Parts: sequence; structure tokens; C-alpha cells
Amino acid sequence: MPLTRTPALAQTVRKLAARGAFFNAYKILSRLHPSDIAGILGDLSEPLRRDTFEPLYKRDLTLASEALSELGPERGAPILSAMSSQEISAFLQELDPDDAADFVADLPPELQEEILGAMREKEAAEVEDLLQYPEQTAGRIMSPKVFSLEEDTTVADAIKRLQDAGDDLEMVFYIYVVDEHGNLVGVLSLRQLLLKRPETPLSEIMEASVIRVTTDTDQEEVSQLVASYNLLAIPVVDEQNKLVGVITVDDVIDVIKEEATEDMYRLAGLDTEERIFTPPRTSFQKRVPWLMVNLVTAFLAAAVVAQYESLIAQFAVLAVFMPIVPLLAGNAGNQTLTVMVRGIALGELSWANSRKALVKEVLVGLANGVVMGILVGFVAYLWKGEPIMGALLALAMFGTLFVAAVMGTLVPLFLRWLKIDPALASSVFVTTATDVTGFLLFLGLGSFVLTRF
Repeated sequence: MPLTRTPALAQTVRKLAARGAFFNAYKILSRLHPSDIAGILGDLSEPLRRDTFEPLYKRDLTLASEALSELGPERGAPILSAMSSQEISAFLQELDPDDAADFVADLPPELQEEILGAMREKEAAEVEDLLQYPEQTAGRIMSPKVFSLEEDTTVADAIKRLQDAGDDLEMVFYIYVVDEHGNLVGVLSLRQLLLKRPETPLSEIMEASVIRVTTDTDQEEVSQLVASYNLLAIPVVDEQNKLVGVITVDDVIDVIKEEATEDMYRLAGLDTEERIFTPPRTSFQKRVPWLMVNLVTAFLAAAVVAQYESLIAQFAVLAVFMPIVPLLAGNAGNQTLTVMVRGIALGELSWANSRKALVKEVLVGLANGVVMGILVGFVAYLWKGEPIMGALLALAMFGTLFVAAVMGTLVPLFLRWLKIDPALASSVFVTTATDVTGFLLFLGLGSFVLTRF
């Protein structure tokens, strides 16, 4: 059933689950696509999600496994935790090896061993092989079910072997060609295969220049390669160039979503595992440490203001306009920071072209500073009728937006050089710089001007 028809059904399932009518909910879910089932289950609380899922896996293991795969380990692991090890093993055997490995990795070590021991030998071996690779690498997200043929295989034999392989393979977008030692030597598309004469060997029609990744390649780099070269799949090789797996475009889309979510959350100082229905206590525990860090940096800005406490007491109007400068500069800095972090994530920004990026952002910052400085200065003059105050705001705004542009460009690059995720820590430094600079310029200029005129 198409996704556009599920909102009303999703509401019905939620109402049935809330009333404990789980079998009636199952009858609706059993007619939906696995992705739609995952979407509906993901909106339920963990207890209701487990109870609603139970009739589904007891009556249609294949559909339940597909839905669980779409749900992902983060929201699907609590469902598995309510099952016996035998039931979990039965589930994981229905999943693709890379998906099964993701679920197993989220389980306690002692339970991992018990579940892998209960799985069929072949499936267990595939999962164990994937678990040896670090998280967020090509080796962890690849499927070992890759279709490859020797270079002396004819077109006719290739088609026959492809037909015989059947459902045991991951989606076949390309035919990978290997030598007698299993080393990757070429690739060809299904279209090329079907258009050539049956007796033609693959070595004559294959493309020898193959875009590939190694098992330790970061998953973000994998997604960039697939996007840059418009690939449907990319082969994975080991250190000896032996073909060991393939990563298909559906897995790459998941990586892109994961990386985008991670960067967005980290820019906001949030834990990447937090979701809408994360329990309040858990959300509190994940958020409060970052807020404490921000509190420390806020006191730096407060310390600057404290140096001008007597000036503010003498000219109270300063307190009215004082927050405007760091607030606008902070927003401008975050704009620059977001562009820079995205550029780093997509491989567009490096130290080699950072000067060009810096010049561009500085020009934008200066332009913004002129426009916003004139505007805020004019508003201040109309409001309070004091041209000096308007001039102070304009100058402080101009200087602080310049700092925001510089810091928003250089901080993420510097953190990347230090092997620190720019999305995680950049906002603290940029916000602190704009706050301190904003207060220092506004109050410092105010002290210089107002005490002399």
C-alpha cells in the first residue's frame, strides 16, 4: 500500500495499540509496505512498539524482518530485547548480513555470542566477518553477497550463472570481474552483458578502471564517491585488492541520512542517539553536559560585561542595545559555520582551497556588517534619538560580523586538522568568539566615546 495512504491507518494503529487491540493492529500492518510499518512502529512508545510487533513476527517472519530492518537497530533493538535468543537468531537469519551485523553490534557481548551460536553456520560466519571491521567503515556496511565472475567467463555462461544465483545475492547492478586469485580486475553493467554475443569473454567487454573502496574506507567517503560518480553500487576490496563485498545505493542513502542527522545534531549540541520519543530522563542526561559547557563559555562573555559594570550603571541605555550585537553576530557565525561544516562533510573544503572560502565569507560578513550596522544604527537613533548610540551599534556590528565570518570559516578547518569532528565543537568556539567580541566592541567603544563627549 502506498505511503500516501498510511497516515489515517497510522492513527488507527496507534489507537488500537493504546487499547491493547494488538491483533487488530496486526491485520492493518500486514497489508502495508515494510517501510510504512517501520514508520508507524517508530511513532509508538517502546512498550507499545514491542506489543504491536509481536503478532507480526509470530505470523509473518519475513515481513516482520523486513520491517525491523527498516526500523533500524536504534528503534528495533528494544523489540529484540523482549525475545528469546532463539527468536532473535531466527530474525537475524532473515536479514541481509550487513543489517544483521548492525543489530548484533547493539546487543550485550554475552548475548551476541549466544545469538551467533544459535544462528545457522553460514549466516553466523557472515555476520562475524562484518563485525571485525570498525563501525562507520565500508567493511561494516558492505554486503558479502557480491556477484563476481572470472575474466575468461563467456557472456552466455555469465547469464546462466546469474540466473542460477537467484535470491542468494544482494541487488545486482554490475558484474564484477576477478582474476584466478579473486582480485578485482574489471566491471561491466548488465546492459553490456545482454548486448554482447554469447561467446564473448568478459575480459573483452569489461571496464578495467574500477572505482572501488577498501574495507577501512570511512562510510562518508563511500557515500561521496557513489554520489560523485552516479553509481548504483561500489565494490569493496581488502588490502590485497581481493573482492570481499559490495555496497549498494540503498545502504549509501542510509549513510547520507545518518551523517546528515549526526552533523545537524552535533551543531545543536545534541547526542546523535536522541529522538522525539526518547524518555525525558534520558534526554536530560544527554543534553545537560553540553549545556554546562555552554554555561562556562557564557560566563566568559559575562566577565567582559562585568568590566564595564560602572559604565552601564552610568549609561543605562547601553543595557538596552547590548544584546543585539552578539545575538546577530552569533546567527551570522552559525550561518558561516553550517556552510563550512557541510563543505567539509562533502569533501568540498580543505586547507588547499580554504583561502578562497575565507575571502568569500569575509566579504559576505563585511557586507552583512555594513547593511545590518546601518540598519540597527538607524533604528537605535529613531528609538532613542541618540546618534552616538546608533553609530556605536553600527561600528560594533560591523566588527563583530567580520569576526563571525573569520571564526566560522577557520574554526571547523582547525578542528578537522586536530582530528576533532567540526560539527561537534565548532559552535561553542564560534558563539563564544562572537559573544565576547560583540560585548567588547560595543562596550569598549561606548566607554571610549561616552566618557569623552
